[in-house]
Amino acid sequence: MTGHVRISLAAWAATVLGSLVLAPVFSGPFLFISAFLCAAVTGTGILLQNLRAPRFVVPIVQLVVLIELLSLFFLSETLKFGIVPWTDTALAFNQQMVDALDAINRFSAPLPPDEHLTLFAASVIAATGLLIHLIAVQLRQAAWAGLLLLTMYTVPAATVHGGLPALLFIPPAVGYIVLLAAEGRTRLSRWGRRISGVSHLDAAEPIEASALGQAGRRIGLSVVALAAVLPALLPALPEGVVGNGLAGGGSGSGIGASISSANPMLDMGKNLKRGDNVTALTYTGGPPGGMYLRLTALDMFDGRTWQLSPRPEGRKITNDDLTPPPGYTGDLSKVQSSKVKVEVTRNFRSQFAPAPYPLRNISLKDQWQFDPGALDVVSRNGRGVAGKDYTLHFYELNPTPEQLRDTIPSAEPDQYTSEVPRSTPERIKALAAEVTADAKGNRFGQAVLLQNWFRNGDFTYSTDTDSTSGMRALNAFLFENKTGYCEQFATGMALMARTLGIPARVGIGFLPGQAGKNGQHIVRMHDMHAWPELYFTGIGWIRFEPTPSARVASTPSWTEQAAPSPTSPTSGPSTAPTTPTQSEEPDISRPNQDRNLPDDNGVAVVDPGNWFTNGGNKIIAGAAAVLILLSIPWLVRALTRRKRFAREPGRLGVEGLWAEIRDTARDLRLDWSDSSTPRQLGDWLDERLPEDVRPQARRLARGLEAVRYAGLADDSSIDLRSEARDVHKALWSQAKVLARIRATVLPPSWRWYLNRGSAEATDLLDDFDLLLARLRSTLLPRSRRGEAN
Repeated sequence: MTGHVRISLAAWAATVLGSLVLAPVFSGPFLFISAFLCAAVTGTGILLQNLRAPRFVVPIVQLVVLIELLSLFFLSETLKFGIVPWTDTALAFNQQMVDALDAINRFSAPLPPDEHLTLFAASVIAATGLLIHLIAVQLRQAAWAGLLLLTMYTVPAATVHGGLPALLFIPPAVGYIVLLAAEGRTRLSRWGRRISGVSHLDAAEPIEASALGQAGRRIGLSVVALAAVLPALLPALPEGVVGNGLAGGGSGSGIGASISSANPMLDMGKNLKRGDNVTALTYTGGPPGGMYLRLTALDMFDGRTWQLSPRPEGRKITNDDLTPPPGYTGDLSKVQSSKVKVEVTRNFRSQFAPAPYPLRNISLKDQWQFDPGALDVVSRNGRGVAGKDYTLHFYELNPTPEQLRDTIPSAEPDQYTSEVPRSTPERIKALAAEVTADAKGNRFGQAVLLQNWFRNGDFTYSTDTDSTSGMRALNAFLFENKTGYCEQFATGMALMARTLGIPARVGIGFLPGQAGKNGQHIVRMHDMHAWPELYFTGIGWIRFEPTPSARVASTPSWTEQAAPSPTSPTSGPSTAPTTPTQSEEPDISRPNQDRNLPDDNGVAVVDPGNWFTNGGNKIIAGAAAVLILLSIPWLVRALTRRKRFAREPGRLGVEGLWAEIRDTARDLRLDWSDSSTPRQLGDWLDERLPEDVRPQARRLARGLEAVRYAGLADDSSIDLRSEARDVHKALWSQAKVLARIRATVLPPSWRWYLNRGSAEATDLLDDFDLLLARLRSTLLPRSRRGEAN
């Protein structure tokens, strides 16, 4: 087996093994398709190399083969004559990539086996395989291919909930070792590589200087260096960049939604604005009018965001009941509990399991735990609730207005839910006191007045607002625009309640959904909702509903008789709130909707924006980044040339000018020989330059000889800049246009400096090996003498 075939097969194996780390992110047959595509690319490269094709032709043909196969597999209906990719193919491919990126940015792993996601995964892996083949085989720099394998591992490791299993690090590492071994064997087949420094030692010394030992240390040090440098080079990826977020900036089609523990409020807002209104879950059982399904409760507000407070380790779920509802002091044996069966679709991905509050028990056991303070159920391994079916029991706590009104203030339930940020404007505190003045200090009366003030005031429900709940946004919402959706209403009421001394937090979850057949309720993505929960001594956390009737038709039953409002728009049943999707029921009147509310099909109407806001800015930024990257070789050469011509006359100046002529010849693909003397190279230049420039070339060569070998006491008078400039211009003007373009965009001399730097780094490692060998030669004789004694 020839060397290039061995390295090519090893590059294919490394790519396939490296792609295994994407298994937790994508699903479906993407691995098999990717392996086949990489095999086709590798086979094409081997065939062309066996046919002695020019080196630059090989990756071009490989790219054409890859495009053709991707088009046949995924975009066959756009091919001209059934086989030729055309403009429609490029447009369809671009749209598929846009849809895939939108889905990746919005939904958590594992992503469903949709065609556009499979195409994205296969394209990325196959393109990586092509690059690995190019680097390892064409450029003969197999070690650098490890960066691509490391990148494939780093991205999912940094963004998948709970991280990747530790064993998934093994396949890319094995692939990298296989590639290095193939490359090393090929090198040894060409008489091996130099072992630096061994000749300086006494051969009788027991020094390990084997190629295997040195290679092992080099690889180990290189891996350590990459592990130290790569995190500094790669930007920090927040949870949600790939797989954990919700709606991205675009309005493209999507397949579901996700709620992460990092920022549930932000995820909910994005889904309401951009997510598709597909089914999230169905449930059977519970009250006839349905019930709220809560995911978690946000109890900490720092003036900028509402988020989960630091929690102790959750408790393991067993067959026994969970802890009693926090703050409830009654007899739970007298409280009715209902059984509910929940079926979560794969469209909804969340670490939290949707469940009514307060939860009594749940059938999720392994890898699930609950928090005793919030009674939310969260995954321990980050796998999520997508596709899960489970049963649960919950307490139907329906306190009466009298019970709530008779509660008295007591100790705070925790250290977070009563905290009012210092940045809270005084006018928000004054507004809360003004709105609740008629309650005369009764906490429940204050809560009901706050709820009704939001629902019956001059507020407008609209999702066409910023997804923010910080202090500035709340201040603007309460006093200026008075427009928002459930996030602003829930957080506004919770903050105002805290200013009155009522502990408050914000619940995140789903509205009851739409009633179906046989007692089933269907909950869709646009039923996602936020509401405030207020704490009352002896009863615990109680839900309120400040969101206007344009979104939620009714309020909790315990608030309807407490402070009736003549302008109350509620007309639904008092047992539970409903959503706009329940217009089919005769006893619920559906209010008029504005342009920002879900339409009759349940799809939010949003401004589609323009080309720039819908991805054009990212395309421009990406194109600019590519141009900057491509311009680096030209920039390095230009700055180097300028520095050389700017040097003062003397030995260093002449050496720099000669190096510039050498690099210019290399850039133009001229046969410059490093083994020739300056005089021989001067004669070589004399043969290739016009008659009027030959004297300058000879003076340049003789000047270099003088400063190198003549031992001049004063060489500062030797100024050959004009001669070097004339020779440079003559070489450049005589080259063909294509050669000049190639020398400008990607000058080979720049790559030569990289190779030189790599060789110097290798020499440093050899010196390190030499140092270790000397230390060992010093220590081993002593130990041997000790053994002899």
